[in-house]
Amino acid sequence: STWGLLSMALARSPLAAALGRAVAARGVATIAAGDYTRFFSRESRARKPSPIRALMPLLKVPGMISLGAGLPNPDVFPFSEIAVTLKNGQTSSIRGPALAEALQYSASPGLPGLLTKLSAMHSRFHSHVGAVPRALAVTDGSQDGLTKAFSMLLDAGDTLIVESPTYAGALAYIEPLGAKFLEAPVDAKGLDVDALDSKLAKWDTRLHGRKPKAIYTIPTGQNPSGATLHASRRKPLLDLAATHDFLVLEDDPYFFLSYSGLDTKGRPSLQSLDSGSRVLRFDSFSKVLSSGIRIGWVSGPQPLVDQLTLHTMASNMHPSGVSQALVAELLERWGDRGLDEHVAAVQGFYRRRAEVFLAAAERHLKGLARWSAPTAGMFVWFEVDGVSDTYDLIATKGIDAKVMLVPGSAFLPGGRKSSCVRASFSVAPEADFDTGLARFAELIRSAK
Repeated sequence: STWGLLSMALARSPLAAALGRAVAARGVATIAAGDYTRFFSRESRARKPSPIRALMPLLKVPGMISLGAGLPNPDVFPFSEIAVTLKNGQTSSIRGPALAEALQYSASPGLPGLLTKLSAMHSRFHSHVGAVPRALAVTDGSQDGLTKAFSMLLDAGDTLIVESPTYAGALAYIEPLGAKFLEAPVDAKGLDVDALDSKLAKWDTRLHGRKPKAIYTIPTGQNPSGATLHASRRKPLLDLAATHDFLVLEDDPYFFLSYSGLDTKGRPSLQSLDSGSRVLRFDSFSKVLSSGIRIGWVSGPQPLVDQLTLHTMASNMHPSGVSQALVAELLERWGDRGLDEHVAAVQGFYRRRAEVFLAAAERHLKGLARWSAPTAGMFVWFEVDGVSDTYDLIATKGIDAKVMLVPGSAFLPGGRKSSCVRASFSVAPEADFDTGLARFAELIRSAK
């Protein structure tokens, strides 16, 4: 986009140098002059703005006659209106110019209307304290933004810090890149920052090469452990990032699923504390609006978001215009109050299910496994006593017993043996919790 081209030019301007001097004078541990080039992979450094994509904003210039952009003629599109009915009976529709915009190719960072609404909403929950300007771009769910960030940062042989255990979907993308992992343990309070500090302090570049480029962390209702990063560990994690010069990939798809509500004073996002301009944050509406609508967003230092957008230009070009328009219309209809009321209802739904599930776990699994009660999200992580590898127990015997869980090996680099199991209480009927966990308990007994 033209926006991306201009921002990249700005990064090389005297203004950027002045910014760097101002930052240094303030004594803030940050990225000098907003220059993140040293973190980029060889692939990402080779990427350039698409000359065709850069034409998109120019189409709206008054009097412009377009003989350049290869846009299909909208007269042949069969849609005249897209309407949806909400569960409360209200209807929401897209027509006229909004529909025309939604049906056509559009700018890679997202539709302007949705970007405006997301930026305003995002700022309500995540303050901007860094010296480097912040930007936001829409993605096809948070997974889309994550995979582009991994490609943007990692070459074969580079090291990424990950929580142990961590999200299986991230491992599935990272491992084929040839990256190495530095694993940091997770306990009931989330990522163990002290343990990570100890590992980084002992890092020997002669043995392990360059220090890690980034950490990938899920601070709220972590998948798979269910843990939420304790407030006392958040700032120290950012201090570690400044000390050891790595970026922070804050993947927070369960942010809106905190059982304590939308008040973030007790759990400020890493981005809200990021005076050093090192956090690239990933959000999603998949858990509160629809997972199939595929709307997420990435936010953080503008040079990082601009660079990630180059990957969008060369792949899916832009997120679904129809999905973006539907979400923009819904946010416009609801306003802040309507969104907050919906999120509060979602949080109450998952909080109640967690309580019912944990009560069932106490009845059936006490003495057979250990677990911590989640305060957000939809997962419980069971450590099974007396079983060193739960793979066969779950993947084979569990299916025969008609109870589906996920063996812990799925959440560890290389799929090594694990004594743990992930359970999700999100979709199974509450009436089935007792039966399912009773079957799980019987599996554990049979394995001893």
